[in-house]
Amino acid sequence: MLRGASASQTNTMAQVEANNVTVSQGFRMLFSLMTPEESSFATVEEVPKYVNQATPYFIGLILLEIVLGCLKTDGPHIKINDFITSLSAGMMSRLPQLMMRSVELSAYIYIWDNFHFLELPWDSAWTWWLAFLGVDMGYYWFHRFAHELNILWAGHQVHHSSEYYNLSTALRQSVTQQLSSWIFYSPLALMIPPSVFAVHIQFNLLYQFWIHTELVKDLGPLEWILNTPSHHRVHHGRNPYCIDKNYAGILIIWDRMFGTFAPESDKVIYGLTHPIGTFEIWSVEFLYYPYLWQRFWEAEGISNKLSVIWKGPGWTPGKPRLGDIADIPQITGEEKPHDPAWSPVMQAYVMLQFFLLLDVYNSLLLDQTILSELTVILLTAYVLLSLTSLGFLIDQRSNAAELEMLRCVLIMLLHRFGYIKPLLPALAFPMEAFVLISTIYWSLQCVKQRTDKMKKQN
Repeated sequence: MLRGASASQTNTMAQVEANNVTVSQGFRMLFSLMTPEESSFATVEEVPKYVNQATPYFIGLILLEIVLGCLKTDGPHIKINDFITSLSAGMMSRLPQLMMRSVELSAYIYIWDNFHFLELPWDSAWTWWLAFLGVDMGYYWFHRFAHELNILWAGHQVHHSSEYYNLSTALRQSVTQQLSSWIFYSPLALMIPPSVFAVHIQFNLLYQFWIHTELVKDLGPLEWILNTPSHHRVHHGRNPYCIDKNYAGILIIWDRMFGTFAPESDKVIYGLTHPIGTFEIWSVEFLYYPYLWQRFWEAEGISNKLSVIWKGPGWTPGKPRLGDIADIPQITGEEKPHDPAWSPVMQAYVMLQFFLLLDVYNSLLLDQTILSELTVILLTAYVLLSLTSLGFLIDQRSNAAELEMLRCVLIMLLHRFGYIKPLLPALAFPMEAFVLISTIYWSLQCVKQRTDKMKKQN
């Protein structure tokens, strides 16, 4: 629960309640099974925030995958460090929308308001299905260009940085990706109302959640039409046969039509061809941009400099536009993901702190319209600080203790002044006690580190 609503915001609260989806709708929207009748709206303001409301379903299915994976000898491997990093990236990618409407939707509305030449009826099933196909094909081309243009890959590589493949990987999203994706949907704004687009841009994203799993093997005839876990496993692989394949969102027909389809065959090794080797969220999100800048300045001549930006990530002078597939590191099938050892106690601590943070984050997304601007800004800063600090702990950085001590102090202040509250009132005292003990522990760690540093200097 969050603090910051006022009596004058009653109408807004009523609108939020009206936009809530039922449990049945919540599961069906993950599989793009909503009907035009129940998901057509006259205005953008009426469109539910389906992605925000899907958070409990994400967590529930992730937990189910973990349980089923444990019951199978060949089940998916889920590591706490990778799991939290993926969820952290997903959380960070949604935070800008607390301050402003998404870039994709804002650009779409601008084009619609100024340039549309045909206004299809928002309540027509034909418009709904046309938007479904248009958004899905727009996603295919955006996704393909995000792999084939280095400047766009800088954002999209975040999603491929995990060396595991499970439902949490689906949430590893880029903060900067929306800065370019809107371009590929803009033709639809010439005739399809923004409210219809606002529905399908969310459904398209939600569908892609469940296909990030190794538990589902083959779906028979559906493999010819739909993007499935098998097809998308190929897309996330760094095997030579997987590179630049299977860009589909919902329908795999686009890949079959445009020559980018590859079936799953050899064991897929996941992740980037050159793994980043970190779990710190700012590095995961933005590490590629300094690398791209460095390559740009080191390139000789304006032609090579522009090629660094506008050709593929694997391009080098004298190579094809997308690079040479022979240049990527060889795959042996014995590759081990980056997984440095850390104590079970620290893993339990980070998991507990992360789930406390997740409750605050979910409430912030759902209640943002009824919170004061100051509350939203303050809690957004708290979420960012927490994601940073937990990433430092996972990476075992030398200054992690100082940052975590600061974060624990901030939690106590926010709790004391009513900005954050536990999910259940009965948990208020245990939460305060846990955070207080954590603050004392990290304070002692800071003192110990400073003492050890002084001894080394002397």
